[in-house]
Amino acid sequence: MLVFAVSEEKNRWLAQKMRELGISEGDLEEKFVRSSGKGGQHVNKTSTCVHLRHLPTGLEVKCMQDRSQSVNRFLARRELIGKIERLSGHAAPGELKQKKIRKQKARSRRRSRTKQEVQEGEAE
Repeated sequence: MLVFAVSEEKNRWLAQKMRELGISEGDLEEKFVRSSGKGGQHVNKTSTCVHLRHLPTGLEVKCMQDRSQSVNRFLARRELIGKIERLSGHAAPGELKQKKIRKQKARSRRRSRTKQEVQEGEAE
């Protein structure tokens, strides 16, 4: 397994997730291109943008969030794992949180509507 310029814990998490989903480094096609955006001369000289393709599924990810190529390689793999999980039907932790918030907001809207209806009924 490759080691990226992130914490050991994040490297272990990535390796574990890739094993769980059955993704091997051989399944990935990786290209490096020049990034765009902030960074000045450094960005214009180096190829820090990572273009990652998962050959079995055909999913592609492009990552140019950081100036470091190593960090972008990690982030691209993390994003690809998320896409593969969504494709296979597994919910990512962030999605569960979003689903819970949507549910709470819907409940709040229902309550406020019934409250308004009761107040309008009393006013008549």
